[in-house]
Amino acid sequence: MNEDSPASPAPEQASTDTPISMEEQTIPAAEATVENESVAANESVAANESVEADLASLRQENEVLRGQYMRIAADFDNFRKRQQRETEDLRLQLICSTLSEILPVVDNFERARQQLNPEGEEAQGLHRSYQGLYKQLVDVMKQLGVSPMRVEGEAFNPSLHEAVLNEPSDKYPEDVVIEELQRGYHLDGRVLRHAMVKVSMGPGPSGATNDSNSDTATAEAEGNN
Repeated sequence: MNEDSPASPAPEQASTDTPISMEEQTIPAAEATVENESVAANESVAANESVEADLASLRQENEVLRGQYMRIAADFDNFRKRQQRETEDLRLQLICSTLSEILPVVDNFERARQQLNPEGEEAQGLHRSYQGLYKQLVDVMKQLGVSPMRVEGEAFNPSLHEAVLNEPSDKYPEDVVIEELQRGYHLDGRVLRHAMVKVSMGPGPSGATNDSNSDTATAEAEGNN
């Protein structure tokens, strides 16, 4: 052999310098990708769980706030209705108090109207003026919701009537109003003033009249003697 020819490389050196194949290079990269995807998936699941937890918390808070709102709205509505009732009651009380002071004047007008019997042109003129004033007063009371009671012939009702007198009656049965002594009035369905009335006790005892007539006849006979 020629001593100057280069020596062939040793077998170990040749194996060490052998290039790495593409498949061998891809394996670590694939493993890294799978690991990254797994981490990303875990992070996504955790993020979804956090969002769902926040959503559930917001829903619960919304229900609590909604319940508070409904209670406040109901309380306010009840307060508004109560205020309206109290205002209306106060208004009616003021009207009742004022009208109660006016009713005696109306009574006097009624009495005067029944007693007046105008004669002559001047008296009739005054009477017409009086009737005009009375009608004006009645119209104002009607506008305020005042209406008179009609009680004669009605069954006695202590919530409407005040019994002043009781007497026997052949015309009316027991506990029926015979006569109105002072007119009562309603105000929008409420009692503004009770009517003062005379109430029937029913027909008197059948023998009472006969006994009375007998006593009268006896007295007359004794007087003649």
